[in-house]
Amino acid sequence: MRMPQELEEAFNDQIDMEITSSTEYLQMSAYFADRNLVGMSRWMRAQAEEERSHAHRFLDFVLARGNQVKLGAIKAPTVAFDGAEAVFAAALEQEREVTKAIHDLYRLASDHGDLASYPFLQTFIAEQNEEEALVETILERMRLANDESGAILILDNELGSRTGRSD
Repeated sequence: MRMPQELEEAFNDQIDMEITSSTEYLQMSAYFADRNLVGMSRWMRAQAEEERSHAHRFLDFVLARGNQVKLGAIKAPTVAFDGAEAVFAAALEQEREVTKAIHDLYRLASDHGDLASYPFLQTFIAEQNEEEALVETILERMRLANDESGAILILDNELGSRTGRSD
């Protein structure tokens, strides 16, 4: 069953947001790679791939419902950061924006009585809770490191052990 036009547009906006998020994480990965923080770079690259896979899932969902996908402009990523802590602070803000957008999308689906969207969006709501908590933890550890090079290198090593998850 096709979703209403307003909901289709909102889902398309979410696809754009997920692609933008992926691009932001890829830029963050490059930032860390440029500073030889290969673990943090790897973590951010895995995050970029995860966000890209989310965009694909949203795209597939829209198409499966018989609606059109209309990709919009993708915002250029932030290039300059004031250190590793600032990168993770930006990542947390980004995750919070994505969470808000998904919550808004869920509310819109509810307003339209679009029951078919609920289970799909609930998986993303749960995942966003995990994502925010994870990035908050990393950011807190980054703050505890207080720019101490040894602590940053230990955290870099830990983050480099991340294995990408397949969505």
